[in-house]
Amino acid sequence: MKKNVLVLLGVFVAVCASWEAALRCTSMPKGLRREWIASTEFVDRDGHPLRTMLVDDRRYMCRAGMDAISSHVLAATVCAEDKRFYSHPGFDPLAIVRAATRWMIGQHSGASTITQQLVKLSDPGSRTALRKMEEIWLAIRVEREWSKARILNEYLNRLDYGHLQTGIAAASRFYFGKAASDLSVAEAAFLAALPNAPSRLDPSKNLTGAKARQRDILRRMVRASSLDAASGAQATIEPLSLLPPRQDFEAPHFVDLLLQCRGVLPKNGGHIVTALDLELNRRAAAILEGQLAQIADKNATSGAIVVIHNPTGEVLALAGSGNYFEAGNGQINGAWSARSPGSAVKPFAYLLALEAGAFPGTVVADVPTDFQTPTGIYRPNNYNHRFYGPVNLRFALGNSLNVAAIRVLDLGGGPAQLHRLLCTLGITTLGFPPDHYGPGLVLGNGEVRLLELANAFACIARGGIYLPFHLLKVSPAAAEAGHRVFSGQSAWLISDILSDNSARAASFGLHSFLSLPFPAACKTGTSSNYRDNWAIGFTPEFTVAVWVGNPDGSPMHEITGVTGAAPAMHEMLLHLHERFGTSWNDPPPGIQESFIHPLLGRVVPADFPGAVSEKCVRVPEPASSANFDQSGRVVLPPEYAGWVSNPHCSLNGRVSVPAGNRLLHILQPAPGTVFFLDPNLPADRQRITLEVDAAGPVEWLSPDLGRLASAKATKVRLREGIHKISAHDPFTGQTATTWIEVKQL
Repeated sequence: MKKNVLVLLGVFVAVCASWEAALRCTSMPKGLRREWIASTEFVDRDGHPLRTMLVDDRRYMCRAGMDAISSHVLAATVCAEDKRFYSHPGFDPLAIVRAATRWMIGQHSGASTITQQLVKLSDPGSRTALRKMEEIWLAIRVEREWSKARILNEYLNRLDYGHLQTGIAAASRFYFGKAASDLSVAEAAFLAALPNAPSRLDPSKNLTGAKARQRDILRRMVRASSLDAASGAQATIEPLSLLPPRQDFEAPHFVDLLLQCRGVLPKNGGHIVTALDLELNRRAAAILEGQLAQIADKNATSGAIVVIHNPTGEVLALAGSGNYFEAGNGQINGAWSARSPGSAVKPFAYLLALEAGAFPGTVVADVPTDFQTPTGIYRPNNYNHRFYGPVNLRFALGNSLNVAAIRVLDLGGGPAQLHRLLCTLGITTLGFPPDHYGPGLVLGNGEVRLLELANAFACIARGGIYLPFHLLKVSPAAAEAGHRVFSGQSAWLISDILSDNSARAASFGLHSFLSLPFPAACKTGTSSNYRDNWAIGFTPEFTVAVWVGNPDGSPMHEITGVTGAAPAMHEMLLHLHERFGTSWNDPPPGIQESFIHPLLGRVVPADFPGAVSEKCVRVPEPASSANFDQSGRVVLPPEYAGWVSNPHCSLNGRVSVPAGNRLLHILQPAPGTVFFLDPNLPADRQRITLEVDAAGPVEWLSPDLGRLASAKATKVRLREGIHKISAHDPFTGQTATTWIEVKQL
């Protein structure tokens, strides 16, 4: 007898040792060994959801730790799925016996524990008896490795709650719009009911069935003493505020842009806290949509709006079209599309001029001018086809004069310097060398992106400190110091000009959309043929940029930046001012004021007739008697001669160009003009007119066309070839040249 007992004991020990060895040799389920991947969730700066990405293109998964899950959820889930969870070793023998008994009489009853279900969720397999035995074995292995709390936590994070929502955190937000830690008893029991049959108990289709299952779980909780009877009764009648089925899809262009950025998406998913202010973005999108509706009859189909928080570079709002879901154009992000900015880039040429020693009172010539470029002659015109003669930088920038802008560009070092500055400020679309753009760069012949241009203006608002724009929220600890690109004085002077409503009144009037009831700097731009409208405005706190146009580049019907884009900019700046408040920067050290003559840009006494006060860093040179003729008129350089002699000159009687200083200038033909010989016309009738701006008759000469008449204007017969033509003024000794090319048609 004693020997038999010892044998049995030995067998028992051997079996236990074999059991233990087998368990130790069994690996944890593969699915539980892999890193848990959550959905990537984009939220705004305050945690409001923007978009959640599908994991494996089939489910939304959100992870929550035990401390982020309501105790009601834990109790409800255990009562619903596995009432002996805390006492069994991974499988429940009583449940297995009960299930087998009911199976024999034709009834169904589940016997899987929470641990077994976790194994099945992590490594789905076929529903066979062998697989069931394997799940039991693996469940025992999991119970040996993990605590009950960890098992329950993993289980709640992997459950399918319907509508592609995986995990209690995702389900809680989807159905009730709240965190899993904030669920009431009734809400916890309701969610615990859904994994039993997510499709059949879908609340949007079978709310009655889902509530019946919820009531059953509440009764189980009372029986298990997880809930007292009174609380159970109250939870049974508690109304549920279920949200309608949906998927978060806010700020679509902003999130799409983030998805294009490398290194943004975390490897294992999770929260991405963006810089966006969802409420502000909704307002910006509504403003843009409203403006596009106002100008729909102008063939303006799309637009974009950007708001940057200047102190941090954070992008608070970005809407890339009027309607993201519009077929064809809606998903084209206008804030990231490269387009011609027109005059919107002019302030940066003026910055270069100020850095080189100019000041807002510096005078340049706004007169018809031919500019030599590597590709030929460039003759720009002003928007209103009017020239103003001697203009100071404040007037020229305020009224967005084109010829003056090119002359200002020369003061600042030319196209190469402007190209360099724009690239330094984060403009990434100017891929050609500066010579490719030439002086037209200051007029917008190089394409830019709205978001990048807005951030360049934000640098001015910061007083010359550059920061990259940020799509993700910037913590105070991670805030960048930035680096200086231009002086604080130059930045302040440009801001002062762009905020001067009187300076732009000649072109835009005093009551345009660029005028605001608080200090704000504004600039517009219109590309050729009205293809693009731009408006950028800033205060020290915010930069607002708006683009209006058509994604296919087709022209709009005669609307400019001030009428197409500026209304939306105006309304957005008003909203920012009302919601957050705005300020204006005080002049930095070194800014002073002087009285100057507006046509000379030189210092004059304060009581001098027509003297104006202007801000500067260095006091300009004083005016002298050489600047005036005997009649008191301002003496202008020879380049003004043609403009002064025009009967429409606005300064007649106030300025003069001495005859001896008159600059010889060929009016036509322009250099590089190509003419074609028409074979259907007699040769002697194929002539062109030569015309010069001079005090008297000139001698026209050409090595190929022979000696021509002496006159201010004459005609010459065309011959095939490239011909140099000269005009010589015998009185002044000046000579001007041009060239033409004549081809057969």
